[in-house]
Amino acid sequence: MPKVEIAFDSYYTYDEMTAHLQALAAAYPKLCTLRSIATSFRGRDVWAVEITNPDTGPAADKPGYYIDAQIHAEEHATSATALYAVWYLLTNYGSDPKVTRLVDSQAFYILPRINPDGAEYALTAPYYPWCGNGRCLPGEDRIDGLIAQDINGDGYIVQMRVPDPKGEWKADPDEPRILVLREPGEEGGEYYRVYPEGVIENYDGVHVQIDPQQDGNMNRNFPINWSPREYGAGEYPFSEPEAMGMGRFILDHPNIAGMCAYHTHGGIILRPSMMKVDAEMSPPDLALYKALGAVGEKLTGYPTISTYEDFTPDKSKARHGSLKDWVYEEMGIICFSTELWDLERTAGVKKEGYYNLGPRDAETQRLVFDWVVENVGEHGYRDWEPFDHPQLGPVEIGGMVYIWSYRNPPGALLKDICHNNVMFNLEHAAAAPRVLVDEVTAEPLGADLWKVTAVVSNHGYLPTNLSDVAVQNGVAKPVGVTLDCTASALVMNPGKVDLGNLAGRNERRYTYSNWGQQWSPVSKKLEWLVRAEGTDASVTVTSRSEKGGTHRQTLQLA
Repeated sequence: MPKVEIAFDSYYTYDEMTAHLQALAAAYPKLCTLRSIATSFRGRDVWAVEITNPDTGPAADKPGYYIDAQIHAEEHATSATALYAVWYLLTNYGSDPKVTRLVDSQAFYILPRINPDGAEYALTAPYYPWCGNGRCLPGEDRIDGLIAQDINGDGYIVQMRVPDPKGEWKADPDEPRILVLREPGEEGGEYYRVYPEGVIENYDGVHVQIDPQQDGNMNRNFPINWSPREYGAGEYPFSEPEAMGMGRFILDHPNIAGMCAYHTHGGIILRPSMMKVDAEMSPPDLALYKALGAVGEKLTGYPTISTYEDFTPDKSKARHGSLKDWVYEEMGIICFSTELWDLERTAGVKKEGYYNLGPRDAETQRLVFDWVVENVGEHGYRDWEPFDHPQLGPVEIGGMVYIWSYRNPPGALLKDICHNNVMFNLEHAAAAPRVLVDEVTAEPLGADLWKVTAVVSNHGYLPTNLSDVAVQNGVAKPVGVTLDCTASALVMNPGKVDLGNLAGRNERRYTYSNWGQQWSPVSKKLEWLVRAEGTDASVTVTSRSEKGGTHRQTLQLA
């Protein structure tokens, strides 16, 4: 089967991405299904890809792994990574043993671009630097204040530096194209105020008002700790059609046993919680997140950190209504949010913080500036140019192109980022619970009676309940076992048995200790008494686990 060739050194428009997905679905019709799960505000399909081998059973009977990308408009590297996951699974099936095993035994659900409207605005000049979903362009939702626009017509929305004796910024004496912070007691120099490039509606001549954009930040639109005060939260949970499509898709696929939501900011793997400190989390779940996160760090180089403790600069403003907290806190699904791409670390800056709104000092500025100028060029940095602003008078427009410097890597670095992170996805997927009927035996007792014994086990790393939270919330479905008889009859013990949850290997990360985590069963034995009623008598034992799949074995009795 010929491979579909896709270059992973470029970022694709909606039509280009759609064409790639359709080409993959056409080339691999047995393994790949492409469908729309929602229609965006401006009429674009939100695509979902399902990948599995139907010859080994339907997708719903297998553990599922879910990936989504580009819920925020300007995070283009995420869409490339999700597309790479689709391409990698399909084109390596049959030649790569691990990919083949996973596609045979599991189902993959991949949503490469949740936010097609916003992504299109942020991907085409003038590169709107915002994460909205395209209900309106920046500024169309307000009548006052600064509205981001490409006012000098160069195809980029960057910054304006405005001469002001009250300003916080000054030109770096060693590199005047860089702005550094003015010292607290410094006076007597030339200083600037810095604003986003744009015009100011109803300007009072004194204060430049900048209000947060309200056009849907869809990662605040989920039904967990939702707050209307959160930037871009929407009118109510799932008010945005794309977020509603995601929610419906996740709820309609209860076999999802692991998730990754892709973002771009700082080269880190985020874990829960977004609202509370680690000490308030379930200790077993925290240990599980750290163990899986260590696998991600080894493969990607990205540290795994708490969203609240390490990635929330103002603890009084925790993030509400996020996908990751919704699926973990309510459904107990182990979900990571990977923030792709770390410009500062790539430029040689020592990692001192995880949520950086900008370079910390002049030395950092110079390292980042030099790297961007050399590796990205004018697409990542615009020289300051004089401009006669209609409200502010003489200003200069220029600086970093945030989308193509801090937010997304240059194309030459993209494929490695895609590959390394998808390898973590595959390892996370491979950790799913995997419930199998290990053996079925029958012992003749005479008078056509048989003692049937079965052993059902979880061969996976994760328990069948996935998490402690799922048990606490009462959403962890037990493993069920059924005995079906052909030309035979069940005499004793129920034909349907509830085994409860089966533990995974994650419980046993060290040898047994009275003071350590106590081990729970990974296997359970069942027995029945069956009467054979014909020469072709047989029994079939079927195990069903919502997260660990369906498996069966049939045994002839005579």
